[in-house]
Amino acid sequence: MMKRKILVILRNRFTPLAPARYLELEANDKGDILSEKKLRAEPKEARFDEVWENDEGKKTLDDCNRIKRIYRHRLEKKKRS
Repeated sequence: MMKRKILVILRNRFTPLAPARYLELEANDKGDILSEKKLRAEPKEARFDEVWENDEGKKTLDDCNRIKRIYRHRLEKKKRS
């Protein structure tokens, strides 16, 4: 079973000056979340398989109603061809 690293960015579109929150999730192939870790700051290198974003101003992933996948984000790993 393969594990994926997912970055979730929690933003607030109504107050854009508020700092974003970053969560690192580890999920399996089915999409089940195995672990969740809050990051102190924005990651510097591209090490994530997927990047998702919520802009409703929620503080945790449990409070989010929906999140959007961001394709070709700068923190997403490049696909090997």
